Amino acid sequence: MGADQALVQTLRDMAWLATPMALRVAATLRLADHIDDSGSTAGELAKLTDTSPPALTRLLAHLVTLEVLSRTEDTYFLTELGRQLRSDADNELLLELDIDSAVGRAELAYVELEYAVRTGHAAYPRHYGRDFWSDLADTPALRKSFDAKMTRRFQTIAPQIAQRYDWSRFATIVDVGGGQGTVLSAILRTHPTVRGQLVDLPATAAHAVEEFAAAGLSDRASVVAGSFFDPLPGGADAYLLSDILHDWDDAHAHEILSRCAEAAGPTGTILIIEAIHDHDSHTAIDLSMLVFFGGRNRTLAEFITLISAHDLHLKSVSEIADHRTLLEITPNPTGPERAPHRNPTDGD
Repeated sequence: MGADQALVQTLRDMAWLATPMALRVAATLRLADHIDDSGSTAGELAKLTDTSPPALTRLLAHLVTLEVLSRTEDTYFLTELGRQLRSDADNELLLELDIDSAVGRAELAYVELEYAVRTGHAAYPRHYGRDFWSDLADTPALRKSFDAKMTRRFQTIAPQIAQRYDWSRFATIVDVGGGQGTVLSAILRTHPTVRGQLVDLPATAAHAVEEFAAAGLSDRASVVAGSFFDPLPGGADAYLLSDILHDWDDAHAHEILSRCAEAAGPTGTILIIEAIHDHDSHTAIDLSMLVFFGGRNRTLAEFITLISAHDLHLKSVSEIADHRTLLEITPNPTGPERAPHRNPTDGD
């Protein structure tokens, strides 16, 4: 094969949808859960997964090619790679690959990526007829899987967030759209003088109440069921937005920020934790923000433009966790605009 042919084959392999869809179907069917150390035949797996034996055999053949499975005569075995697709594996792959989960379903909307690129609008409503959030609101199973995915996302970085910033400066913190409370719990455990309040939609808020109780934080953590597009609890020292604004276009981001500014008043602080575009963001995740929601990872300059519209001032920028930056925002000071302070330990 010549050099040009090799390049063509590389692009073909990168674009071929057979592999990602084979993995997603295997995850959705929970194939790995049905293969123990003694292996399973295609016929046995077809019965267990209620699938067509001839069609499943072809899927299994491709999984062998991918080295997810191995085959001895008519029996299939899991490889070390394939074991990562088991339900008891300590990872979040099934929350991402299962096409019946919120994220797995949303990723199928990538077939409308051309539309999203041409228009700048989310592909999800084009593909499914309504937006991602409406699906979650009306489908409890999707909401449950999405909450689980968000909880997994923050499990690693929540301790970093709690330890790398002096949250004890604030007596009260409102975690806006705080999910099941992973980040707020970490902050409260690390800083025992702080009290917190979490705001999220009713189903998620109910789980947050349970999580705070299980963590022994009920005396310092309360929960309000509601939307961040509605008035927020006022008078807290700080309002936290963790991985929220990247889910929304500018119009909705302005609405959320406006509610935070309204609740924070002239003395409160707004804290935004997100990946900053071209600094600590992932290009594929940025594309997903477009496809799913019509949102994006913003540059620091774009954040400054966003907050300036609300008479707010970017006071400081600091690294708060792996691939996350914290923006500390206060009411606009009197006098000339000042450049934001960056923690001297931060990278460029």
